[in-house]
Amino acid sequence: MNVFQFIVQNRSEVVELTLEHLWMVAASTLLAVLVGIPLGVLITRWPGLNKLVLGSANIIQTIPSLALFGFLLPVPWIGARSERLAILALTLYALLPLIRNTYAGIKGVDASVLEAGRAMGMTGRQLLFQVELPLALGVIIAGVRVATVISVGLATIAAAIGAGGLGEYIFRGLAMVNNQLILAGAIPASALALLADASLGWLEKRLSPG
Repeated sequence: MNVFQFIVQNRSEVVELTLEHLWMVAASTLLAVLVGIPLGVLITRWPGLNKLVLGSANIIQTIPSLALFGFLLPVPWIGARSERLAILALTLYALLPLIRNTYAGIKGVDASVLEAGRAMGMTGRQLLFQVELPLALGVIIAGVRVATVISVGLATIAAAIGAGGLGEYIFRGLAMVNNQLILAGAIPASALALLADASLGWLEKRLSPG
């Protein structure tokens, strides 16, 4: 029996694990967007915070995922449930591309456009929401795209702490030295990453200024 026959025969379990995987990715990406984009905007207004914010996000990226799970385990409420712990860890990993792309997108807005807005009497808030963010949206979506693909891959490791997802098959396959089980988790996870990348890539092109 090959891996595709295995997936068909166990489709209900595959669907369940895929939905768990999608839930972790969607929740962590949403949280990262809600935190990362405002932080990216903040460091365009307060350049002195640039090194602190981007440096902290860079440091988080260097921490091995299993080690980060271990660091977060003693945290009250978060460590009580593996799903919460996994979502928080994925959120932290997704912050860097969102902060960096938001910052780069806003900083990349043509200075003459901003000057024209100021000449029309626009306030800093109006410039941000009506000029800078709309023009930077394509770059920001590119950050969301990178963050989502990262989360899809890292979510497989969440199975190591019992958070579920397609990583369950991968770890089960490693324990049993069964390539079929490993591929049963790896192939759907790869398909999700490719689908997310293609979908957000299309959205990025649509929202990028001509």
